[in-house]
Amino acid sequence: MFCSLEILTLKLSNIKLCKSVTFKSKLMKKIIKTDKAPAPIGPYNQAILSGNTLYTSGQIAINPTTGELALENISTETKQVMENLKAVLAAAEMTFENVVKTSIFISDMHNFSAINAVYATYFDEETAPARETVEVANLPKFVNVEISMIAIK
Repeated sequence: MFCSLEILTLKLSNIKLCKSVTFKSKLMKKIIKTDKAPAPIGPYNQAILSGNTLYTSGQIAINPTTGELALENISTETKQVMENLKAVLAAAEMTFENVVKTSIFISDMHNFSAINAVYATYFDEETAPARETVEVANLPKFVNVEISMIAIK
């Protein structure tokens, strides 16, 4: 994309100086893919690395080996989600220590404690990322939990 930027007209005595600058702006992004996490089920990628910042797509409890949902109980489901995120982070040469923000979407707030107990095993409480947890009406494939992350190298 090309942009034109007009620099203000300068008045020095009675002389006007005008300068126009053209620059090229290119969005630098790298697509992050791994077969150790589920392939996207729509028109999106597992993660995008832009500069030093990684934006993961929301992960649900799909076992990447079998393609099946791990829905035995909410703890098992949450563990699979976190393992999928771990694989995506690793594909970008990062770990949970790089995570600065998480978004957790759950279908039933009554599951919060069980989800939080599994989630807590992946982070050091002292350096845990910022986070929100939101109850929603439905999630893809009608799972109970979906988590996305932002991480910085």
